[in-house]
Amino acid sequence: MQEEKELSVFKKMKGHWQTINRHKKEVMKLCFKAGLYKQGLLHDLSKYSPDEFIPGVKYYQGYRSPNNAQREMEGASTAWLHHKGRNKHHFEYWVDYPCKGLNDGRGKMVGMQMPKRYVVEMFCDRVAAGKIYNGDAYTDKHPLEYFEKGKDHYLMNPKTQRLLHHLLKMLAQKGEEETFSYIRKNILKNDKSR
Repeated sequence: MQEEKELSVFKKMKGHWQTINRHKKEVMKLCFKAGLYKQGLLHDLSKYSPDEFIPGVKYYQGYRSPNNAQREMEGASTAWLHHKGRNKHHFEYWVDYPCKGLNDGRGKMVGMQMPKRYVVEMFCDRVAAGKIYNGDAYTDKHPLEYFEKGKDHYLMNPKTQRLLHHLLKMLAQKGEEETFSYIRKNILKNDKSR
C-alpha cells in the first residue's frame, strides 16, 4: 500500500514537471514570435521553486491548474500567491493602492496599467495555457472564451484589459500569424519599456 502511494506521488511529480515544461516551452515559442526573447526565456521560472513546485505536485490533476485545487482544499493557494508576486506578466502583480486623489482616498485597491510587453507576455501565457489544458481540442477561440468567463471579477486596469481583450479577439478571428504580426508591428514596435 505504501509503495502505491509513493508511485502516485512520483506520477504526480512527473506529470507536474512535464506540464510546467510544456507550458514554459509553448510560452517561450510564442514570446519569441512576438520578439520578447528575454521574457520567453525567463517566463515562469518561479514555478520550479519549492514554494510553487511542492503544492503543484500535491494538487496536480493534469487537466487544470493545481492552484485551483489547492484553493478549494485549503481556502487559498500559497503557490499562486507566491507566483503572482514574482511574475510581471500577471495582472495581479500590478494590483496596488492608487496614488493619492485617484479614488477619493477610499483606500480601494486598483489595477495599475501594465507595460505593453507584459500584456503581450500575459497574452502568450493565456494562449499557451489554452493549448496545454485543451490539448487536441484547442482552437484559437479558447483563450478569449476563458477570458470572457472571468473578466467580471478581474481587478485589471481598464487600458490593460482592453488591450488584452483586443489581442484575444484578434486571435479568435484572425489566427496566430496575423495577431503576432500585429503585435510586433503595432504594439511592441515603439514600446520604450523593452
